[in-house]
Amino acid sequence: MKSFACREVPRLLSRSNIAQRGSIATSRNANTPGYRWKQEQRRGLCETRRLLVVKPYLLADIGEGITECQVIQWFVKPGARVEQFDPICEVQSDKASVEITSRFDGVIKKLYYEPDDMAKVGKPLVDIDIQSEISSADEALLSGGSGKQTEQDTSNQSQPQEQVLEVGRNDTKAAIGGAPTSDQSVALPREPAQEDSEPKRQPGKHALLATPAVRHMIKEHKLKIEEIEGTGKEGRVLKDDVQRHIETAKQSTNILPTATAPAFSPSQQQVEDQVKSLTPIQSGMFKQMTKSLSIPHFLYTDVVDFSALASLRKKYNAGREKPDRITPLPIIVKAVSLTLQRFPLLNAHLDTTTNPDKPQIILKGSHNIGIAVDSPSGLLVPVIKSVQNHSIASLAEEIQRLSGLARAGKLTSADLTGATFTVSNIGSIGGLAVAPVIVGPQVGILGIGRARVVPAFGENGELVRREECVFSWSADHRVVDGAYAARAADEVRKSIEGVETMLVRMR
Repeated sequence: MKSFACREVPRLLSRSNIAQRGSIATSRNANTPGYRWKQEQRRGLCETRRLLVVKPYLLADIGEGITECQVIQWFVKPGARVEQFDPICEVQSDKASVEITSRFDGVIKKLYYEPDDMAKVGKPLVDIDIQSEISSADEALLSGGSGKQTEQDTSNQSQPQEQVLEVGRNDTKAAIGGAPTSDQSVALPREPAQEDSEPKRQPGKHALLATPAVRHMIKEHKLKIEEIEGTGKEGRVLKDDVQRHIETAKQSTNILPTATAPAFSPSQQQVEDQVKSLTPIQSGMFKQMTKSLSIPHFLYTDVVDFSALASLRKKYNAGREKPDRITPLPIIVKAVSLTLQRFPLLNAHLDTTTNPDKPQIILKGSHNIGIAVDSPSGLLVPVIKSVQNHSIASLAEEIQRLSGLARAGKLTSADLTGATFTVSNIGSIGGLAVAPVIVGPQVGILGIGRARVVPAFGENGELVRREECVFSWSADHRVVDGAYAARAADEVRKSIEGVETMLVRMR
């Protein structure tokens, strides 16, 4: 029987042989033992085998030309079992943090990076022992493809269409690669990892999660994030937690006898230089601002009277709690949007890559205005989409939502892309005037200074109290001339100084 099996199995590997031998076998006596044995062998070889293979899981392209990400936190260890859509790790790009999930059922065999390492897009992230069937899209992902599909947005058919000056061109927007969605409503539970025998403090879900700025602070003082108790959401470690940990360590050190510590005068203390790598957000700002140096800026400033705006805000905010109150920023953003309808050249992208010999202007249909936010991890610019369809109240809610996500490090790539114009409210920190830098391919940006009360003369020459603010405009002089920008700035000034007129123009 063994020699017969060695002769039979290789011939059964061919489908044509299987079909041929099956047709011949029907004419034989089905009661013979040899026939039954061969029939069972054919059935066994024709069954679908369960796939058991260890393959590297690549870090897919997350859009916006990002080539590397910083690994913030691992959710798995070697030997851990994962189900489809279970989180594997969280990475920080130069724009936002992204949670990487598994596309397969299997067991993690190897982690290619440590926390704080820079992971390369398209390179292996983990090795996974796949224990599920692989679709064609998944096979392409394992072979080096991104596995990302671009979705066409058909939900809003009333949005204004973009216009292309000179040569026609379809505006290509970066597809936002989110986590894949599952057809199942409930994900299968993951097997718990093996616990150590020694009792430990039970951290929250994000106990090892911190912004790059906090992690550099921990490295600077040679601390371990596991030893710091986080007070943020679900155990997240904040800057205050690191400083508290340092102060506690200093107090415990001061308990020792002071006689053992050598006395140094300030002149004898040596301060060493520190070399630090740029954080992902700083790296993104470095690349973008380097490109911005090629844009010929011109600056235009204007003084805006905030008296009418302050009066409107005082009436609206009377009796309202702090979350429901409005600041000057949403009113200014709405005034800019109304102005962009009359001066569409400021709401455009300059395309110099499609045909370098013949650049073209893409007039954007929607007013997607970016708002610069000072976050713990650096400067972030979330984008308010379709400002022309917002009211001032809805703009205030959206600005508050995006600012909260930026300070918590929860902005997604979708929140940070697609801006057609930018507003930077530097006055919330201080300073009267600023020379804002254009973020390409945009052609304009507005910087808002700090409002202050000044003495001024009224219509009849009387001395009056006035609240003024300096608006600083930067425009790309290759596209926008000074007269065009001045007229647009004057339109914004009139809308804010005559805020009642602006409200009449709103839809």
